Amino acid sequence: MRAIALLRALAERPGGLVSKDALIEAAWPGQAVEDSNLTVQIAAIRRVLGSTPGGGAWIETMPRRGYRFVGPVGTRDHAAIATASSAPQGVDDATARPKPAHAAPTPQTEPERRQLTIASCELILPPGSDLDPEDLRDVIGAYWRCVADTMGLRNGSVGKRIGNAVLAYFGYPAAHEDDAEQAVQAALELCAAVKNLAPNTGVALRCRVGIATGLVIIGDAIGARGTQECDIVGEAPTMADRLQGCAEPDMVAIDRTTWSLVGDLFEYRDLGAAEAKGIGAPVSAWQVLRPSAVARRFEALRGSALSPLVGRDEEIDLLLRRWARAKAGEGQVVLISGEPGLGKSRIVAALDERLHADPCLRVRYFCSSYHQDSALFPFVDQFARASEFARADSPAAKLAKLEALLARAALPDEDVAFLGDLLSLPALERHKLPNPSPHRKKERTLEALIRQLEGLACRQPVVMVFEDAHWIDPTSRELLDLTVERVRTLPVLLIVTFRPEFRPPWTGQPQVTMLALNRLNPFDRSVLVEEIAGGRALPDEVVAQIVDRTDGVPLFVEELTKSVLESGLLREERDRYVLDGAMLPMAIPTSTSR
Repeated sequence: MRAIALLRALAERPGGLVSKDALIEAAWPGQAVEDSNLTVQIAAIRRVLGSTPGGGAWIETMPRRGYRFVGPVGTRDHAAIATASSAPQGVDDATARPKPAHAAPTPQTEPERRQLTIASCELILPPGSDLDPEDLRDVIGAYWRCVADTMGLRNGSVGKRIGNAVLAYFGYPAAHEDDAEQAVQAALELCAAVKNLAPNTGVALRCRVGIATGLVIIGDAIGARGTQECDIVGEAPTMADRLQGCAEPDMVAIDRTTWSLVGDLFEYRDLGAAEAKGIGAPVSAWQVLRPSAVARRFEALRGSALSPLVGRDEEIDLLLRRWARAKAGEGQVVLISGEPGLGKSRIVAALDERLHADPCLRVRYFCSSYHQDSALFPFVDQFARASEFARADSPAAKLAKLEALLARAALPDEDVAFLGDLLSLPALERHKLPNPSPHRKKERTLEALIRQLEGLACRQPVVMVFEDAHWIDPTSRELLDLTVERVRTLPVLLIVTFRPEFRPPWTGQPQVTMLALNRLNPFDRSVLVEEIAGGRALPDEVVAQIVDRTDGVPLFVEELTKSVLESGLLREERDRYVLDGAMLPMAIPTSTSR
C-alpha cells in the first residue's frame, strides 16, 4: 500500500518535482521516517515498472530534492499503474501495464474545455551556421531535452515539436493554481539554460519564448486521423506562436491575459501593440525581464487595492484579543488554516490595517513552492528585503546593510557572522567563524535567529507573520518549532498561515490558537457581490447565480463579479439576465495564494 501511495503522489504531478518530505507524508502520514525507507520503496516501484519497456526510467531522482514521474499518465493510467505496482513482479497482464514510455497521453474521448497557459519556444541558431544534418539533429535533440526538463520542473508538459519550435502546456494534463506563473518562470529559466548548452558543434545557442493564456478545447480531432497528438484548439496556441515570432533572442513575451494573472510577480517592459501575423489587430505584449522584488504573492497578484472583507468579523476580533495578550508579555501563536481563495492573507492584511496606529514591529516571512529544498529560505529572503539589498550591491555593501539591520537586535559579533554566512556574505575580521561541524553550525545559526527575535521584542512588541507554511523547508520547520516555544514569554504575536494539507504540530499548547477559515455563507456572498459592484446594481438573478457558482470562496466571488461587470459575461435571455456559461472557465482564476 505504501508503494501505491507513493506512485499516486508522483503520478498526480506528472513531470513535476515531488519533494522527499511530501512523499514521506503521502506514504507514512504523521510518522517520523528515515529517508532510506523512501529509497527502498522507490526502488521496488522501479523494479515493477521495469517489466514494461522503458518503465524503469519513469521515476527520475532529483538529487537532494526528491523525485519526479516522467512516464505516461492518461485518464485511465492511475488505476492501471496502481494495479501494476501491486502485482507480483513478472506478471504479463496487458491490462495491468502502463503504456510504453514513448506513447502520448490517452487522447480525450470527449472534447474538454480548459484554460491553458501555452509557451511557444523557438531555438535560434546564429546567422550563417551551416550545420551538417547530423550535427543539427544533435543540437535540436539537446534543445528538446532542455525544454522538456525545464518545463517539467515547473509542471509544464511538452506538446507539439516542429523543427526548432516546441509548444509547452501549463494546465494540461494536470491543472495547477499557478500555471501562468510557472510558465513565465520556466521560460526565463529556459532562455538562461539554452545559452549554457554546449553541443559538440561549438555553436552558440539562444532561444525566445511567447506565452499566451486562454480558453481552449482539448479533443481527439487529430488522434482520430491516426496520429497520437491531442488536438488543442483555441486562440492561445496561435497567440503564443505569434508573440514568439515577434520576440528578440533571449526574450520572453507575454500577452495581456498572462500579464494580468502573474501581476507584479515579475518586472516587465511594455512592448506596446505588437504586429502579430495571423492575429487580426495588433496585440498588447510585455517582455518579462526578471522576477520582481515584491515579497508577498498576495500583494503581487492583487496590487494595492484590497477587496472588501466580508464575514470575517469574528476572526479579526480573535486576532485583536490575542494581540492584546501578546502586548502584555503573554506571547501568542495563531494558526490560520484555509483552502486557497478563502482569504488567509486578506485577514492578515486587515489586521495590519487595524494595528496601523499601534507601536509595534512587523516582521514577515514567506515560504515559496520554488524553494522547499532551500534551507531557511523564508529567513534569507526576509533579511534581503529588510536590508534593502540592491542588485548592484557588492557583497561588502550587502554585509554593511545586514549589520545595520541586525544592530537593532543588539546581536553579538559571532551571531552576525553566522547570519552573514547564511546569506553567503564574506566575513570581516571581527566576524571570524569558529569553523564548527555542519550540525553545530546549523544549531548556532538557529540560535542566532532566535536571539534576533528576542532582541527585537525587547525594544517593542512584534507581529511576526509566517505565510504559506505548507511550503516550508525542513530547517525552517525546525526553527519555527523553536520559535513557537520561545514566544510564550515574549511580547510577540506569531501568525502562521497554511493550507489544510499542512499538519501543524503545535496545537494543544496553551499559547496556540487554531483558526480554520470556512467558506462564506450565501448571505455573506451576496453582501460581497454588492460591495465589489459598488454603485453598479446587478439584477437579483445574476447575484444569485454568482452566489451559487462560486461555492463560498471569496476570491471566486470577487473575480466572477468583476468579470460580469467588465467582460461582457452578462447576457439577456427570455427577459432575464443570465451568465454566459461558455465564458465561466475564464472568469474563475487559476492563480492564487490568498
